[in-house]
Amino acid sequence: MKGKRQLTQDFYYSDDIPAVEAKFEAQKICFSPLAFQAVRSLLSLGILQKISDAGDTGLNREEIAKQCSVSVYGAGVLAETALGMGVLKLRPSENAQDEERFVLGKIGWFFLEDNMTAANFNFINDVCYLGAHDLEKSIKTGKPQGLSVFGRQWKTIYEALSSLPEKAKKSWFAFDHFYSDIAFPDALPIVFSSPALAAGRLFDIGGNTAKWAIACCNYNKDVKITIIDLPGQTEVALQNAKAAGCESRIDVFPCDVLDEKAAFPAGAAAIWMSQFLDCFSLEQVTAIMAKVYAAAEKDTDIWVLEPLWDMQRFQASAFSLQAVSLYFTCMANGCSKMYRYAELCAAVEKAGFVLSESHHNLGSNSYSLLRFRKK
Repeated sequence: MKGKRQLTQDFYYSDDIPAVEAKFEAQKICFSPLAFQAVRSLLSLGILQKISDAGDTGLNREEIAKQCSVSVYGAGVLAETALGMGVLKLRPSENAQDEERFVLGKIGWFFLEDNMTAANFNFINDVCYLGAHDLEKSIKTGKPQGLSVFGRQWKTIYEALSSLPEKAKKSWFAFDHFYSDIAFPDALPIVFSSPALAAGRLFDIGGNTAKWAIACCNYNKDVKITIIDLPGQTEVALQNAKAAGCESRIDVFPCDVLDEKAAFPAGAAAIWMSQFLDCFSLEQVTAIMAKVYAAAEKDTDIWVLEPLWDMQRFQASAFSLQAVSLYFTCMANGCSKMYRYAELCAAVEKAGFVLSESHHNLGSNSYSLLRFRKK
């Protein structure tokens, strides 16, 4: 095993937070929907950016109102809520007559400048926020009840992706690609160092928009790739492959992986699944991997790239992944989640595979790359 876990587990087993702090954390949860909308307003109205541009001088309520075309009242309630969240801070007054001025806090900086925070925030706002109201119903039924905010004709969000409103679609793909793409530079040399893939064909199951396939073509001049995904996704993948000049080396195999009658093609030197298995329940993971087993040869490398929440370096990353599981519950399919290392491996091995190597902490978001082989 390469790249040992660094995340401390103390948080999950100890409960030594002082009561007064615990109560404060509880209030944050109580008011979190309003706090979220306050930050959204600060961003969309340009208030956070204007305050950032003012630097250490900051802005008072009247200046915020004038520069952002809002009322002094509106500027005040948003700025004061942002103070409570640490998004904004107050600049000390030089004398009692000075009106308080707001400056950007460290938390506010992340909302303006951090790509991960932007991807998470837009994804929650544009894809999950309204549907999250149906989380309890989703828990009870095992179905993504929140998806109905976009229409009732789909069983999962994957069927709906090509038809989502443009803003939601953009935020979904930005979120999805932000995480997996960051690990690609670390994953590529590992995958292509295996003799199994020398001038062979790679199957990309759940290839989505062909991001990985195109990255492989750019990394290795000989590899040929077959993307296996839903018909709507494979159409987009072909368009992107052509735009990247890789159409001669990338083909597709439209397939619903959950269709019991559907079988994967044979002939792969390696099979790749990036941020794919977390889209399914553990039982479905085993069923999909049974199909992979039937299509794979004895020496076929099976590569699985996943963000595993108990293999994260930082508590914030683990929390984010745990929360993303709720997106799967109420919006995506009602049955999948972000997995722990052991439970995902067990579901794959139940289909007849054995874990042959693992690489952790790939990319800045601590992805895990797992290689399986037939027993």
